[in-house]
Amino acid sequence: MMRTQCRLATVNSPLKRCLPKPTCLDSIGKANTGFAALAVVWLLAVGGCSVNPATGKTDFTPFMGPAQEARIGAQEHPKMIEEFGGVYDDIELTGYVATIGGRLAANSELPDLEFTFTVLNSPVVNAFAMPGGYVYVTRGLIALANSEAELAGVLAHEIGHVTGRHSAQRYNWAMATDMGMTILDAWLGGGAASQAAQLGAHMYLASYSRAQENEADVLGIRYLRRAGYDPYAEADFLRSLSDHSQLLKQIYSPDSRERSLDQFFVSHPQTSDRVLNVIRAAGGVPEAEQNPRLRDRFLDQIRDMVYGDSPDDGFIRKQTFSHPELGFTFTVPKGYRITNSPGAVLAKGPNGAMIIFDAAPQPPRYMGMADYLVGQWGKGLRLSDVESIDINGMEAATGWTTGKSNGQTVEVRLIAIRFSKGQIFRFQFATPVQWVTNMAEELQRTTYSFRKLSAVEKDELKPLRVRIARVRDSDSVSSLSAAMAYNDFKEERFRVLNALDGNATVTPGARVKQITE
Repeated sequence: MMRTQCRLATVNSPLKRCLPKPTCLDSIGKANTGFAALAVVWLLAVGGCSVNPATGKTDFTPFMGPAQEARIGAQEHPKMIEEFGGVYDDIELTGYVATIGGRLAANSELPDLEFTFTVLNSPVVNAFAMPGGYVYVTRGLIALANSEAELAGVLAHEIGHVTGRHSAQRYNWAMATDMGMTILDAWLGGGAASQAAQLGAHMYLASYSRAQENEADVLGIRYLRRAGYDPYAEADFLRSLSDHSQLLKQIYSPDSRERSLDQFFVSHPQTSDRVLNVIRAAGGVPEAEQNPRLRDRFLDQIRDMVYGDSPDDGFIRKQTFSHPELGFTFTVPKGYRITNSPGAVLAKGPNGAMIIFDAAPQPPRYMGMADYLVGQWGKGLRLSDVESIDINGMEAATGWTTGKSNGQTVEVRLIAIRFSKGQIFRFQFATPVQWVTNMAEELQRTTYSFRKLSAVEKDELKPLRVRIARVRDSDSVSSLSAAMAYNDFKEERFRVLNALDGNATVTPGARVKQITE
């Protein structure tokens, strides 16, 4: 990488874009303390700017150069794999993704950088990049794409973050901000400056800036074009991403207040805005529509890919949650919607009711469940009607208290179950007090539905998978949606998965994705 030396005395130096404007040095005092922070940035910029070959811009990176980026990426790579569910165990698919990524990287401004492309075993739709050329994409995102060109668009965008050195920029400005704030604190005689800047710095540094996202889009389109893909595919995928996001809100978060709160701390541009930006950028590519999408090759690669939760996470089937690896199952009442997360299983019910199921951390091996409920888990709570019970041959205990949730009084019933010497599983039933009597029988059924799975039941539990079907003359969106392995939003899920808008129909002979066991 060519570097531009920083010369303070050179008037026409490209460093002018890195340095703060000249400021009077004659009167530094508490009335002019803002200069202290700028001075730190100015001094660091003297030895910390370089021209980026991808963008042509001068980067401010005194704390993280390319060698440090490679080292940090290598250090963090195993952590990212562990945090996001491990590597998806499919050599053909992971090799396919790496081949696409390698072709795009070879057409970037850093063809000699050893990029690493990883498919994460996560159902979440996500993709991100780490310094040093580490690019990650989840199987959940791959399932949402509808062609190789769309997947390539995602990878190209993340490669753009790497070649644009956006992580390095973010890290360096964070370090400079922290040092500047330290000097301001010294001038102000305390931590006032850091406290005042905390929220704003968090918002700016929490994720890529709008400018960086737009820049990654432009770079990604450049790499797509050079590699021979249709750049418009990236815009199509972003539309699918937007539709997927709206569907999730419809299913899980219908409250519009949650949507507005989400947008406040998100520095990425809205998906619809990014779609428009991408389309404008791709509009200067006259040969784009002649470039292949490679849909059939893509569908062949993702056929039978795991969709949704894996056996390591447990499976949701209508009102039942089962975990073949841990060996248990339970069923929640009708009207409750189950969601799975790494730390707990949640089931949201009507009128603000909630069920939380988890495993006790560091469970005592020889303590009775009533003693555990009162002395450890419920310590400090005023539990009423504590009693020992038996749940399908397992020692358990229960008790209840009251609390507040979303402005209303709820009864919180705790249930601790000794699953084995080293395992205790726990239920929390939070129910608005006015609904406790009506829900009592249903919640009791949930309690006693908890049981151990037999060996045969464990073997029979299989993950959902992406199936590829060819549309017949008699097929319709409605008939194809009926095969989706869900008990709600069948057609909406099918349309989003196949990038079909509300009025689109299916074409006989075409291939579509379905989710079945």
